Amino acid sequence: MGWEEKAAKAKKGHRPSLKNWERDGLYEKFPPFAEFLLSPSTNPYSSLKIDSRTGRAEERSWSLERARQKRAMSPPTSKLQAMQLDNDGSSEEATPMYPIVLDAKDTPPEVFHEQYEAKVIPCVIRNVPYGDSSSTSGNRTTFDEEKKDCDDNTAISPSRIQKEWPAVHRWSLDKLINDPDLSERGFKCGEDDDGYTIRMKLRYFIEYLQHNKDDSPLYIFDATFDEDKFAKRLLEDYTVPDYFSEDLFGLIGESKRPPYRWFLVGPCRSGTTVHIDPLGTSAWNTLLFGVKRWVLFPPHVPKSVVKGRKLILPGEDDEAIHYFTTILPRIKRRAATSGGKGDYSNFECYEFTQYPGETVFVPHGWWHAVMNVTHTVGVTQNYCSKRNFDEVWLQTRSGRKKMACSWLRKLQEHYPDLARRAKALNRRDRFVMWEDDPEAQRRYRKKKADKERKKREKREQKEKERARKKEKWGDHRTTERRKESHS
Repeated sequence: MGWEEKAAKAKKGHRPSLKNWERDGLYEKFPPFAEFLLSPSTNPYSSLKIDSRTGRAEERSWSLERARQKRAMSPPTSKLQAMQLDNDGSSEEATPMYPIVLDAKDTPPEVFHEQYEAKVIPCVIRNVPYGDSSSTSGNRTTFDEEKKDCDDNTAISPSRIQKEWPAVHRWSLDKLINDPDLSERGFKCGEDDDGYTIRMKLRYFIEYLQHNKDDSPLYIFDATFDEDKFAKRLLEDYTVPDYFSEDLFGLIGESKRPPYRWFLVGPCRSGTTVHIDPLGTSAWNTLLFGVKRWVLFPPHVPKSVVKGRKLILPGEDDEAIHYFTTILPRIKRRAATSGGKGDYSNFECYEFTQYPGETVFVPHGWWHAVMNVTHTVGVTQNYCSKRNFDEVWLQTRSGRKKMACSWLRKLQEHYPDLARRAKALNRRDRFVMWEDDPEAQRRYRKKKADKERKKREKREQKEKERARKKEKWGDHRTTERRKESHS
């Protein structure tokens, strides 16, 4: 069975109701859109903000150089501090130019923690995989050039330096497809309707990546690459940046904590739909190969606006590529004509293009979606630090009740100040921990038993259906054999 059969089986399991994965013809329609994004005349950063007082829409775009100049200014912590002097000396109530562009060469972790992470400001940090290196080779000029790089498996990389990630040289497509540790290993590229993982061997997936014409292709988003000795090699290929090394969920242990790190291999046109990262965590995403397009919405923008559900027509898909090419432009047009009223009051939206060697920091609570403009390879992790502890604790104590009890005990041992903070939040909200609430335990056991019963019934139903089909097929073949023997 070759890659085509493997991909067809994976697609059928992942989206069984979608009969034609090429129905919208985006394989043919997407290149002009991608070429526009990668054109040297297109600024990689843009924003749209609606002033709720005047209803005026302010749309801006800016270059990487302009973003780096803005970084030199102290990030605003209030609307009053957003009054800045522009380069021409004129006073303007400036739309924040997010994400802030930093460079790992001259941004100490403590500066990032105090000025950006603690203030919930999204950032792009350049040169993280290259350690203390000099600059990269820069942005690509056209879609054809960038696509050629991806097809030729030539990642953008600087000269070799100390502390450089091995992934800089190992995570190009030709290296991965021939990697003896990884090519035969199955990686998660989807889920079926029952939540079971769908996997493909990496060598089959890369062949699919290079040849598919699907509107929204399958996407390797694998969190289990540390579960066997072969794929665990990926952990040797990168190092968690110092900016994000504080990981309080690590106290719980690898087996008990929620999924938090993912190895990513994305075909052109694949991506993730708009979402907020779970349990109040923040995230970092480092790109080693290819180009991604991002959109960010601040936490105050309503979910109904961000999702654009009222703007999706019957029969339209809402995958990442549809979101970026169709739904997001509708959201922006509706916001621009809203007059700053209703759900579009104080609307803000920030788009940008991520290139190899850049690490995106997404603060907790920020909506974001990502689309792969070309084939891409990268890594991402969610984490909890002291700067976002309050939000993570509030969501974890109710979303992961049993785990929160274990976490609190570990915090008392290793971070008593944070344990006191967690208990203070519980007293403020009159929240009762799971292990102190017999009624909550009873509801949990009942919910778990009901879930197991439904899964068992569904499994039994599938087994009966398979047995029925097998029996029917067996009778049919027996009849045919009898006819052939009599002829």
